[in-house]
Amino acid sequence: MVRIVALKAVAQRFSFLLLLVAAFALMTLGKLDTQVSDGVRAHVTDAIAPILDAFSRPVATVADMAAQVKELSELRTENARLRAENMALEQFREAAYRLEAENLSLRTLLNYTPTVAHSFVTARVIGDNSGSFVRSLMINLGSANGIKDGQAVLGGNGLIGRIVQTGDRSARILLITDLNARIPVIVESSRHRAVLGGDNTDQPKLLYLPRESDVTVGDRIVTSGHGGMFPPGLPVGIVASVNENGIRVQPLEDFSRVEYVRVVEFQDVGAAITLRDAAGYAR
Repeated sequence: MVRIVALKAVAQRFSFLLLLVAAFALMTLGKLDTQVSDGVRAHVTDAIAPILDAFSRPVATVADMAAQVKELSELRTENARLRAENMALEQFREAAYRLEAENLSLRTLLNYTPTVAHSFVTARVIGDNSGSFVRSLMINLGSANGIKDGQAVLGGNGLIGRIVQTGDRSARILLITDLNARIPVIVESSRHRAVLGGDNTDQPKLLYLPRESDVTVGDRIVTSGHGGMFPPGLPVGIVASVNENGIRVQPLEDFSRVEYVRVVEFQDVGAAITLRDAAGYAR
């Protein structure tokens, strides 16, 4: 044990000198014999290569893992960006569909123009108050916009109803299908007068027709203008059925799908009725 310790002490004392001598010897050998030095270097490299290869593999693996982690982070960022972009595009698409539907509704609303002098404002339907005992719609304009009780309300195809309740910024439309709606009308083909009476169903009845009247399915019903409520000639509906239970009229408008309406102020309704009656008398 004492000898080993002594040998270690000697080795430590002369290790630097031994390394210096070995380095000097290798340098001298490399100068004197190049082939020998190259051979030694090659053998040393061959011996060290597996060790270097073993050490290099973990380093390369760690580098690959770092690259994959970076790529994954970039993919997550890109995915989040694409999700946000997709949500924005979905919102734009929904807005485009909504604007397209509104545009179509407004175009349809402009298809029908009464012949009687009139002024009108376009309103949007904001509520449907229809139920078992009432048939009405709410619009987003009121007296502040010139809306008044009794004004006619038109859709894209014909008469919808009239204004019955007006606030500053809203108004209520009584539909022609409501139980309280009574509209003087005529059968356009035969010119027979009648009253269109709502009963809270989708198809109001024709009331007070003359006994000799000949009404068939498909006949067009328009306003007669009597009573001063509406001018003559406004389209109302088409005769849908004729039987022992009465004559039913299908309105020209689908009230469940109405989005925009025209609130119309007719001028000189009485004069229009007089002219129409005079023309009929002349015939």
